[in-house]
Amino acid sequence: MLNYVVRQPKTTVKNPSLLILLHGYGSNEQDLFSFAEELSDELLIVSAQAPYEMGGGAFAWYAINFDANNEKFSDLVQAQKSVDKIALFIDEIKTKYTTNPDKTFLLGFSQGAILSYALSFSYPNKVQHVIALSGYINDELLPKKITNDNTDYYISHGTVDQVLPVDWARKAPAFLEANNLKNEYSEYPVGHGVAPQNFYSFKSWIDKRL
Repeated sequence: MLNYVVRQPKTTVKNPSLLILLHGYGSNEQDLFSFAEELSDELLIVSAQAPYEMGGGAFAWYAINFDANNEKFSDLVQAQKSVDKIALFIDEIKTKYTTNPDKTFLLGFSQGAILSYALSFSYPNKVQHVIALSGYINDELLPKKITNDNTDYYISHGTVDQVLPVDWARKAPAFLEANNLKNEYSEYPVGHGVAPQNFYSFKSWIDKRL
């Protein structure tokens, strides 16, 4: 099982809605957990730590390497393994905490967002709601046939993101709409991060679905 930190619901709920947080490359499970205190009291919030250790408290869901021309490429074998590990982890958490099976939210930032998209297609309908912050859909991690039919997506990106260009993120709504999947897309005048108004926007999006 992946290492994780948890915030129990602040109100007594028999089968709480579940929010899983997936951090970005070179971070750890504490990073997005700072959101937890500000989010709905009804939620069980679990922040997972990626499996690949980089040293100094930094972890990755998969390696990002550079070739001779300094072009970046992702270790897709590691990425797919992480998708499988996250899927198993979600099942383990659902069972351990007896969460509401129909209300699972998956929030990922950057590399975590890329894998949140991939998981939602590789494991159709395992999660009902995906919040993809500063990420993109990596076609190489998608199954041949898209059978996901009821997940909806909140997507946001910084217009001056220097790590993952905003153009990459802009392709997601078109792809989702082509597959009849609901999505809400927004941009903020920031770099590779989450602006305060961005936080309140996805908080409200989650609240409407609880």
